[in-house]
Amino acid sequence: MHTKKARIQNGTMDMTEGRAASLLLRFTIPLLAGNVFQQFYNLVDSIVVGRFVGSNELGGIGCTGSINYLIFSIGYGMSAGVGIQIAMLFGAGERERLTKAIYNSFYVLTGAAMLITLTGFLGAEYILGLMDTPPGVMSYGVTYLRLTALGSIAGIMYNGFSSIMRAFGDTSTPLAILVAACVCNVVLDLILVLGFRMGVAGVAAATVAAQLLAAVVSFLCAYRRIPCFRFERQALVPDRELIGQCMRLGLPIAAQNALIALSCMVLQAVVNGFGEKVVTANTAVAKIEQLVMQPYNSLSSALSAFTGQNMGAGKKERVSRGFRTGLVFIGGVSLLMLLVMQFFGRNILSVFVKDGDVIEIGMNALRITSFFYIFLGLIYVVRGILNGAGDKVYSGMNGIVELCCRIGLAAPLTRIPAIGMWGCFLCSGLTWMITGLLSLRRYLGGKWQKA
Repeated sequence: MHTKKARIQNGTMDMTEGRAASLLLRFTIPLLAGNVFQQFYNLVDSIVVGRFVGSNELGGIGCTGSINYLIFSIGYGMSAGVGIQIAMLFGAGERERLTKAIYNSFYVLTGAAMLITLTGFLGAEYILGLMDTPPGVMSYGVTYLRLTALGSIAGIMYNGFSSIMRAFGDTSTPLAILVAACVCNVVLDLILVLGFRMGVAGVAAATVAAQLLAAVVSFLCAYRRIPCFRFERQALVPDRELIGQCMRLGLPIAAQNALIALSCMVLQAVVNGFGEKVVTANTAVAKIEQLVMQPYNSLSSALSAFTGQNMGAGKKERVSRGFRTGLVFIGGVSLLMLLVMQFFGRNILSVFVKDGDVIEIGMNALRITSFFYIFLGLIYVVRGILNGAGDKVYSGMNGIVELCCRIGLAAPLTRIPAIGMWGCFLCSGLTWMITGLLSLRRYLGGKWQKA
């Protein structure tokens, strides 16, 4: 067994042995660098549109954020399910089933991509209309959503291949691919938006092209670096058990993300009711907080792979060590981000927009939400561990709690005269706090050990 396992680990990282803190750090840093770089080119999209095209165009992209998250949550969930399944098989040292699981995952990812494309392209205008999107940003939102939906298969395949590589402990290869894709996206942004004056359509086209590049290169790299990825004809035969296991692991995560996205759509509808300036300010704040979330998100992915490998190897005590390491990490990051937003929020917002009213709204919003970042980090730590352990109940619970909080808090808070539109941002903070505390309770309950 030792020889088999060593062969499987060629060019990968075995996280079932060694200090949990150092392993998680080695895994998280490249992933964080990649995520930050990815957010950087997303920010470039927003900066180019906000400063060189117009505020309404920026609002049009922003109002699709929760919808994109909703329709892509299926793909992201399936990609996560693929990664967890591979990590568990890797931890158990099952070489033959690993190869079959990799190729059977393609069927799951392709099905998710087809569903996403149809939903996003055909339903763009209808969904934005349901959300009471302001007329000034409506057409830009429809254009952006339809074009990105058409390119969804490239994004899903890239996420799937990256998830597989990370399941083997390889974070450096996805990082290098992501950097190349980011550079491609930024260059195309400048050419299509500033050069050809394509506006929102140019931003969407640049994103799709970068995702296509990332998908192709990640497949080639995975094929070359991971022995289990090598083509074997029998591995292409559909395996109902492996496909079913992948869906059982992925669908709860997809449902979790879909419910969270739906709750964000409810909140976005409330934001839309306050007019175009608040919509644009909320877009800028959301872009900034996506960057804030990257340390949490990277650690969550690391904890998911760490947990999957150790659960597969039957080493549950190591998962608890990973949890404690995660708490220390998010505590330090949350304190740092709180100070940054309180003292430098205005400077950061001015990079995105020139409108003084929009900057003022965004600055106050960041001062509200930054006090709740610690709870946001807690959600990501628990999510990484429980999803990695295959705790399907938590996935559904997490999404339902966020949905109920945003539905139950957003509109009522804004109707309180002393709070008004600031209730939109207070709602986000309170949702993070409630969800984080309930997630902690789920972890401490210990049911994940039997998942």
